[in-house]
Amino acid sequence: MMQLSETSKQKNSLFNAMNRFIGAVNDMDQTILVPSLLRDVPLEEDREMGVLKSDVEDGDMYSYYELLKSIRSDMEWGVRCASADERLKESMKVTRSHSSASTCSSLSSGSASCSEEEDEGEDEDLQKQFQYHLTGLQGVLSKLTQQANSLTKRYKQEIGIGGWGQ
Repeated sequence: MMQLSETSKQKNSLFNAMNRFIGAVNDMDQTILVPSLLRDVPLEEDREMGVLKSDVEDGDMYSYYELLKSIRSDMEWGVRCASADERLKESMKVTRSHSSASTCSSLSSGSASCSEEEDEGEDEDLQKQFQYHLTGLQGVLSKLTQQANSLTKRYKQEIGIGGWGQ
């Protein structure tokens, strides 16, 4: 199968950001043959990884290694731990927002115009929300990819193969 070169637009696509992250975590997973060596190795020694210490409970490289693998798994297979209660709460929020929309149309005498204006406002709002979250997701994926690469590099340094595979 022939691979196409990435154009600048493709380079910034969500799909490619996800592939880069998954590839970096796969490379990390294949490189780190003995993950237990990462235990008790603090994140703060590496400037790039130190910023994430507050996000990881133990603050060592092993816990971050596990976190990156967990995120990869969630991306590949979906979030496994979503409870029925959380989904119910989300559906209740959606129901409430739809009920307030129907209130607008039932209260106004020109219900068609209120509904049309509201639909246009919701469409613009949905597009803005989508763009906001897409940009945020791409930024997070980029940072996580850098972290996976940094963790792989750090592991190589810890076991004495810092220049291999580069």
